[in-house]
Amino acid sequence: MKKEISNSEQDTFRIAKSFAGECKPGDVICLKGDLGAGKTHFTKGFVTAFGIDANQVTSPTFSLINEYEGDGMDLFHFDFYRLEHLQEALEIGAEEYLYGNGICVVEWPERIEEIIPHDAKVITIRNAGANRREIIFE
Repeated sequence: MKKEISNSEQDTFRIAKSFAGECKPGDVICLKGDLGAGKTHFTKGFVTAFGIDANQVTSPTFSLINEYEGDGMDLFHFDFYRLEHLQEALEIGAEEYLYGNGICVVEWPERIEEIIPHDAKVITIRNAGANRREIIFE
């Protein structure tokens, strides 16, 4: 387990971009944290490592998934906060994405834990004060 401290959105962005350098096609990144913890902002920093403009990244709360084409690979950003039943994730083909060749970033993975790959990378983001966050890599 590794822990990073972020004191700003820029720190979170930098930490995420650095972590992305350790990832490869087929990886699943599970982001845990309360509402407003910074999961989507982490994703913005993450995708820039693959040549994607951070301004393209929005939370897919209502669509469940956003797809981005990076340098030589696809990135899939899921937000399952509003998911009521696992069946909804299955209907959009979540398993095909999670076990495919792109990189998947999953917000609220607890809602679909039955289908998350066993080797997924888990990151927990915790509020630790005004703009301070603890980013824990498990």
